[in-house]
Amino acid sequence: MKIAIAQQNYTIGDFQGNYYKIIQAIDQAILSKVDLIVFPEMSTCSYPAQDLLFYSSFTDSSTDIINQIVKYTNNKISIIIGGIYRKNIHQKFHLYNAAFFISQGEIQIIQKNYLLNDDNNEDNRYFELGENFNIIQFQGQKIAIQIGNVQNIDSKIKKSEIDLIIQLTSTPYAHDLIDMQQKRILNHAQQYQIPIIHCNATGTQGQLVLKGGSFICNSKGQIINEMSYFKEDFCMIETENIEKSIIKESNISSNQISFIHQALLSAIKDFFEKSGFKKAVLGLSGGIDSALVLALAAEALGSENVLSVLMPSQYSSQHSIDDSLALVKNLGSPHIIVPIQSAFNTFEETLTPHFAGLPSNVTEENLQARIRGVYLMAFSNKFGYILLNTSNKSESAVGYGTLYGDLCGAIGLIGDLYKTQVYELCKYINRDKEMIPLNIITKAPSAELRPDQKDSDSLPDYSILDSILYLHIEQNKSLHEIVEQGYDKDLVARIFKLVQNAEFKRYQSAPSIKVSSRAFGSDRKIPLVNKGI
Repeated sequence: MKIAIAQQNYTIGDFQGNYYKIIQAIDQAILSKVDLIVFPEMSTCSYPAQDLLFYSSFTDSSTDIINQIVKYTNNKISIIIGGIYRKNIHQKFHLYNAAFFISQGEIQIIQKNYLLNDDNNEDNRYFELGENFNIIQFQGQKIAIQIGNVQNIDSKIKKSEIDLIIQLTSTPYAHDLIDMQQKRILNHAQQYQIPIIHCNATGTQGQLVLKGGSFICNSKGQIINEMSYFKEDFCMIETENIEKSIIKESNISSNQISFIHQALLSAIKDFFEKSGFKKAVLGLSGGIDSALVLALAAEALGSENVLSVLMPSQYSSQHSIDDSLALVKNLGSPHIIVPIQSAFNTFEETLTPHFAGLPSNVTEENLQARIRGVYLMAFSNKFGYILLNTSNKSESAVGYGTLYGDLCGAIGLIGDLYKTQVYELCKYINRDKEMIPLNIITKAPSAELRPDQKDSDSLPDYSILDSILYLHIEQNKSLHEIVEQGYDKDLVARIFKLVQNAEFKRYQSAPSIKVSSRAFGSDRKIPLVNKGI
């Protein structure tokens, strides 16, 4: 039996666009004399559709796509494809995350029987649990169909003399989980001594980056074919050759930062294409965060499509201006310079009668950030460019940012990267040629909102800060548990307090591309007002 895997990038709610993409893969499979073609989870409408699933017009459109596929193929090929099944039970509609086995003009509906509720999935919010163990019979083989990121394979498989497992998923990328996710599936194959075809979607859906990386493994849990990550792909396999095929090493790189780089570039391209935008604008400060955002955006969109706005104040160092100019020259990216001194003076004059007798403090620092935010939004509005946010995860965690200032933007490119990862990614981008000036990477980070300001005035060393934040945010460790690992109790308590006090800022910050297992906004759900952990 010849099986094809179509790893595709769909758009949520673009039913006709998704349909034409599916049909192209079916045509390719028919020309290649394929018996069965497999598509990812929820291919017809894309994943995650979230509360769009509450609209009957949305779910009906998904059903229409299945019917169109049946009509188009006209018994030329058999298909397994993910979609939505809407069933009327006692005059009440129930939704199921389903796979549709289309063969000889007949449709067999396979309901997802393992619902996930984690940071990326809220299956119980939308779907009912399928009760049946999902087996299809095709060309003399018994095939188990699994939908979603299955944590544990049903024990019934071992008793059912299954010949093959086919998994349909739409699994997001997370740099700290990707290796574990693949190994779990390989272990399942080895445990049950059954080959697995794992078909995953790719592309960016909102903040999520669906990783692709579909693969085929033999009954020993060894990979014989692994598809591309972060882009569409297509492959075919003869089932009788699975156990005889050459074993391959996984493409999951030991250099984690290269995968993060690929994921972010893919996400930026996809976000702009699906949103209908082509150009971006950002504030370029001379610091490492904005430098990285510019480098990523220029590589993804083309340097000519990213406008940098330099907005020096009386506190901006000459080397920051020079570093910014060197960066845009290296990248060949357009820039403009808009000093903020006169606007800041006007604000000070207006507020002086009201602030009489009070010392200068964070108020004046934040004014500068907010003036820059106003200027950036003006360029965004006037030219129709997307404003890129340049905040990193470390800053967002401890509230080191200004609401309606440097926290504004339509999308954050590095908002799920800790500061230490920002440094690492900059060095990776410079691996062949110095694109980001070395001085930007090596100088002490500073917001430059007051004389001789340094991040270290307010925050501990980033290597220590990020280690504590990772344990707290990704690993859900309490203060006591982190202190037990050797960290200073007073320091950990201070960081916990900073994280707690900044919750209201994160509620209003730009959404960020998710590349970790616990991103702010999409994953971490903490009450707006709380007494901490």
